[in-house]
Parts: sequence; structure tokens; C-alpha cells
Amino acid sequence: MLFPPGTILQRMYLRRRLARMRPGRFIEVGAGEGHLSALLLSAGWRGAGIEADAASAARASEVNRDAIAQGSYEVVNGSWLEPAEGGRLPKDVDLIVSCMVLEHLDERGERAYFERCAEHLGRAGRVILLVPACEAAWGIEDVLAGHFRRYSRTRIRQLLDAIGWRLEHLAGLTYPVSNLLLPLSNRLVRRAEAHKQALSMQERTSSSGRRQVPGKTAIPAIAGLILNEITMYPLHLLQLACRGARSALVLYAEARPSFPADAPCDAAPAAAQQ
Repeated sequence: MLFPPGTILQRMYLRRRLARMRPGRFIEVGAGEGHLSALLLSAGWRGAGIEADAASAARASEVNRDAIAQGSYEVVNGSWLEPAEGGRLPKDVDLIVSCMVLEHLDERGERAYFERCAEHLGRAGRVILLVPACEAAWGIEDVLAGHFRRYSRTRIRQLLDAIGWRLEHLAGLTYPVSNLLLPLSNRLVRRAEAHKQALSMQERTSSSGRRQVPGKTAIPAIAGLILNEITMYPLHLLQLACRGARSALVLYAEARPSFPADAPCDAAPAAAQQ
């Protein structure tokens, strides 16, 4: 599977963060075709993915068929926001992760997302979020993918404060690569997916995990000579150096619920800049 440059950079940052954690049990919310779950499984984690779109869930099962056969992974075709579906997933997990999911939820769904996370996390568990960022970059892809919003650092902090969660780490990703490629990306998306404007928000969201945009999500195999984690390592270093950039197009956040017995975390704002 070939990923676009921005996705490769996100995955490299996630690997870096996972290396600081002891592998345990995870849930991926909005698993799509299962490639992020595959990354976690390769890092020694075990867990489950939940995906509302049946075609994407079937593909996730195929991508991770070996882990499923070994009993270290399962795919649930259902909605994370429905208690009956969430009840099929493990409790007391160490990690809940979602990539490009939260922006598809309205404000009520956004709150419900974290309520469900709190029900499934163990006491020391955390959530990892990757969301589209830089509100000024709102464009055709957001419209056609069924987004309600892009996030700013301030919005992430305010959201977590409002629901009583602690922000433990926050970084901007893919800068400046995705910013430079944004005009080209928008042209490719408009050319391939303009017809989706006739779809409902739910339909746009359902199809967002299995998009086929030539040059963006459908990439010729020969491009793998350039689009890989070895050749892009210098850009990953640049991403690390620029993770405080306010115009980064992706935000990576780690957070967890605040339990009554938790001591105040005076260092949280500093940790969020690491």
C-alpha cells in the first residue's frame, strides 16, 4: 500500500510516539481499511477496530487477516457512538486512536465520542487523535469528505478542558510539505470527487475511508521509490522541527480523562509542546 506524503509523515510521527509507550490493548475508531491498525499491530499492540462503512470494514479484515487469525485483532462493523456497537469492543484498554474521524462529527457527536472513550479506557489509558488543522485552510476536500470543521490548537484545548480531559501532548504535523502540496491536492480532489457534493454528510463520511483520487490516494507503484519512510526521513526531521507551526494542516493530540484522584498537572502545557 502506497500512502501520500502527508500520511507517511503522520505515520512516522505516530511510530515515534508509540515507541515511548508499552504495547497493550487498543481500539481504533473509524478504522477505515485497517492500515493504522496494522501499524499498531506491527508495534506489538493487540486490539480491535470499529468501522461504520461495511466495505471499509471488510477491507480492514482482509488487510489484518493474519492478526485476526491469531486472535490479536478483530473488526467491528458499526458505529462508535452507538452503545450497543461499542459494547462489542473490549473495556479497560490502554489506547484509543482515531485518524481523521473527529471532524466528521457534529458538536453532540464530538462530545459523545469522548464519553464512549471514557467508558472503554483503563485508568491509565489515553486517546490519540489526528485531526485536520488550520481553519484558514478549509477547502473543497473538507466539503467533499463530510467535515464539520478543522481544528486549531485553541479549539482542541478548549474542547478537552470543557469535558474534563487532560491534554498531554500536542503537535502540528506534515508542515511544510502538505502546505506546499495543498493547491495540487485540492485540484486532484475537485477533479475526482466533485460529484460527492450531491451526497449527504453521512454518505460523504461513509465513503471517506475508501477514496480513490488519482495522484493523491491512488498512487502508481513506481512512486514508491520516493514515497517511503527512508527517503522521506529528512522531511520527517523537518516536521519535528516545525511541529509548533500554527499553519500545520494536521494536529496530533494525546489526552486522557481526569479522574478525581488525579493530581493537578502543572506541567501539562509544557508537555503539550514537546
